[in-house]
Amino acid sequence: MSGASAIINSAEAEVGYHEGRDSDGNWNNIQKYSEQVPGLAWSDGEAWCATFMSWLAMVSGNAALYPRTASCAEGVDWFRSIGRFSEYPAVGAQAFYGPGGGSHTGLVVRFDDTHIYTVEGNTNDNGSAQGDGVYRQTRRRRDDYVYGYGYPRFAEGIVSADPAYGGKSSGGSTPTPAPKPVVSLSNVVAAAETDPGASQGHQTHAADVRLVEAALHAEGLLSATYASDGSYGSSTITAYAEWQRKLGYSGSDADGIPGMTSLSKLGASHGFSVKA
Repeated sequence: MSGASAIINSAEAEVGYHEGRDSDGNWNNIQKYSEQVPGLAWSDGEAWCATFMSWLAMVSGNAALYPRTASCAEGVDWFRSIGRFSEYPAVGAQAFYGPGGGSHTGLVVRFDDTHIYTVEGNTNDNGSAQGDGVYRQTRRRRDDYVYGYGYPRFAEGIVSADPAYGGKSSGGSTPTPAPKPVVSLSNVVAAAETDPGASQGHQTHAADVRLVEAALHAEGLLSATYASDGSYGSSTITAYAEWQRKLGYSGSDADGIPGMTSLSKLGASHGFSVKA
């Protein structure tokens, strides 16, 4: 798979993911990407569109082709420094928005003569530069808000509207949305009933538990220390009980052991579906 296809597929798989909320129910910029990118853990809780791009580059095997930064302005400077910045869109390019490109950023999935079609983090249905999750956006190429594009050096070359790079009138294809990861309720319940009484760090169904832990962390309910250890220990029990209380459960109904309704609501906000 080409570099462009790899990062686009990674981006499409994240569409629908949401950041967490604070105790008042407001979106809080706490998300899974900052903690996973070496050197950017400090940015958790900050605007995260550029961090999302760094994460996409890392997980798709393209880390050397994009800037690793939480700053849109630094991203623009990085591409300019290697002579790879253009006013024309390209498939797999990093789009930059606002004055000097410092307001917001996203990934170009495809383009035509009028529009660019992107996947962007920290945005919303309205295309805001301060949103709540990962969304697909359609933007007009010649809008003043669109500042320019950074071009990765893909081994296969780049499909670009820039006359210096072939001057295509369109590029890319409408992607098939990647399926959401699926969490097994029965596996998570088994882990919740087994891991707390076992040895420290015991993992019963680590893959399912990690998705739940990442969502609880994004909600601000589970510390980064336990956000991806795959063990449904006492800290995860406590965090999930708090999630249940946020949904209105109380008493023995907020026991930290997931049910279908509460887990499905968590998944709907954080990019996974649930099976029995």
